[in-house]
Amino acid sequence: MTEDGKQNIENKVSNIEQAREGKLRAIREMGIDPYGSRYDCAEPAAEIKARYKDGEEGQKAKCAGRIVLLRDIGKLIFITLRDSSGPIQVGLSKSLLDSKWSFMKLLELGDIIGASGGLGKTKTGEITIWADEVVLLSKSLMQPPEKWHGLADIDLRYRQRYVDLWANPDVMGLFKKRSAIMRTVREYLTGRGFMEVETPMMQTIAGGAAAKPFITHHNSLDMDLYLRIAPELFLKRLLVGGMEKVFEINRNFRNEGLSTRHNPEFTMLELYQAYADYNIMMDLTEELICLLVEKYCKENKTQFGEKSVDFARPWKRAKYAELLKEYAGCDIADIGSIRKKAEALKINHKDMDDAVVINEVFEQTVEEHLNNPTFVIDYPAALCPLTKRKKDQPEIAERFEMYIAGMELANAYTELNDPAVQEENFRQQLRGQKETMATMDHDFVTALRYGMPPAGGLGIGIDRLIMILTGATSIRDVVLFPLLKPAKP
Repeated sequence: MTEDGKQNIENKVSNIEQAREGKLRAIREMGIDPYGSRYDCAEPAAEIKARYKDGEEGQKAKCAGRIVLLRDIGKLIFITLRDSSGPIQVGLSKSLLDSKWSFMKLLELGDIIGASGGLGKTKTGEITIWADEVVLLSKSLMQPPEKWHGLADIDLRYRQRYVDLWANPDVMGLFKKRSAIMRTVREYLTGRGFMEVETPMMQTIAGGAAAKPFITHHNSLDMDLYLRIAPELFLKRLLVGGMEKVFEINRNFRNEGLSTRHNPEFTMLELYQAYADYNIMMDLTEELICLLVEKYCKENKTQFGEKSVDFARPWKRAKYAELLKEYAGCDIADIGSIRKKAEALKINHKDMDDAVVINEVFEQTVEEHLNNPTFVIDYPAALCPLTKRKKDQPEIAERFEMYIAGMELANAYTELNDPAVQEENFRQQLRGQKETMATMDHDFVTALRYGMPPAGGLGIGIDRLIMILTGATSIRDVVLFPLLKPAKP
């Protein structure tokens, strides 16, 4: 768009906003408070329409919401009012509102009003509140978008989610579904004896996962703290304390990149079950997600972009090494061939540990093929410092990652509870790291020395799970306020 075109749009917007300011002044001059007060006994629009009985006389209704459509045809004004449950039509008639008609003529798109009156149907069959009272609850001074859903600048929808929610019913529906899904997750876990807990979001040690943390500072104690990258080590402390089934739906923070699948602040479900292992965690994951699919998806299949995902049980369980052989053509024990593959994939592997190179190759060659739900099991132990090893294969860790549509959704272990092995794993992890914020968590090792029961642990990325269940292909579509680059001036 040319600079002249931009200037014309800005001038038009400025004129519209000035006109709205003029109506605000006119409303005040009528002695009407343009920003209202509490409005009791308003009924959700959806419930009003659901209880309406065709042909029954004397029905009444009272509703509050935002004006999203307004048709002024002289002595009649038809308004579509939208609240969080949906839209309902309100009819304003000069014959019913004659003394207030000049005020009715000042109502505009975006205004929030309350309306009450008789409930009936128009000639076209639309359920309508024929208002005999209208109250202005909040005057809108900004021009609402004419066609918000089709905006080319999708970035604006994320920045102004407060408009996106009321202007686009599909967006409101998605976040209502997200809330319902989270309620079902909690019901499922508490129904199986899990207790919901809360652990610190500010931690003295950045632990529980391999990720770069955000750093903050506590002034009174004059100490740096880290926003948590995972709650794992605190939840395991609760196992030591005797809480045998715990879960937390938590916010984690990782100082890493932005993409359609990554937001630096994200929601994770993490749970631990004493006397379990990663096989039990697989069963739990499959059962929980299939329950959500059954309840919130139209059928046992969902569409994710161009991919169709079939959730039919049982889900595939495939070994890490076998998948690497199938899709990368490499034997996991032949590090030479794996490094050659890394070279071909343009992975800068020279200073990487062997296990890290293996995983880089795995991610680039295998993940895209894991469309239907797949448990990738038995990872190289060197990648899993918090995981118990297989008794007969100490180079293999009892860990799985679960993939859907080529995207990792869950990570789980048979938890390591040997304090000596855990301490050595921490030391090995820190060895050779010259520039790192990682620190030995001595208190966690101490907790293990008191005795932690054998356990299974599971983490599920909630934002990604919501993406799969709703068909949203960008994580920004399922986060109310995603992190964005600063807007251009």
